[in-house]
Amino acid sequence: MTKAEIISEAFDKIGLPKQDAEELVEMILDTIKQTLKQGETVKLSGFGNFVVRKKNARKGRNPKTGQEIEITPRSVVSFRPSMIFKEHVIESAPAQ
Repeated sequence: MTKAEIISEAFDKIGLPKQDAEELVEMILDTIKQTLKQGETVKLSGFGNFVVRKKNARKGRNPKTGQEIEITPRSVVSFRPSMIFKEHVIESAPAQ
């Protein structure tokens, strides 16, 4: 699902004008981005948590050459789904 599709869902389900639905979605996403940028966790009850984690420097290997390289420390964003979210996705997942 794309951001445009999320905007269309908000437009269809809430009945907001398309422009207002787009502004609402953009505002929510910007708030999440700014909160994560400040190093804070975003907790969405029944959905999950977005967490900024620090990764330490480590040794890696260039897969093409096999040469060992130093990977610099950095921050990464991870998502931890809630149990409710996991159960919902597992329940409704099509059988394979």
